[in-house]
Amino acid sequence: MKVQRFEDLIAWQKAREWLKAIYALTRDGGFAKDSGLRDQFQRAVVSIMSNLAEGFERGSRPVFHRFVVIAKAPCAEVRSQRYMAFDTGYITEAQLQQLHAQANELARILGGLRISLETQN
Repeated sequence: MKVQRFEDLIAWQKAREWLKAIYALTRDGGFAKDSGLRDQFQRAVVSIMSNLAEGFERGSRPVFHRFVVIAKAPCAEVRSQRYMAFDTGYITEAQLQQLHAQANELARILGGLRISLETQN
């Protein structure tokens, strides 16, 4: 299947799922009151989706590749922030593990997309 729109990208779809999960977690309890961590957590996950969309829409493989690389950085940021959320008691062990699984899947997909773009003619 040829990707016609950024919405067709598996990486973008997975980032969207992760965004929904993170927004659901940050909406309640102590997390909702910690505006610093909550806002940074949300901004980072939004950045992943936004970089994938923007890079794809630029219409150039090298530019898209650069934006995929850029999207990996906030992915790592969110992966780190999930530990902060756990260590401060904002999320449970089960929620940490769920975020961990989503983070690893998205990082793997972004890495594969990056490599694919590097090797295409």
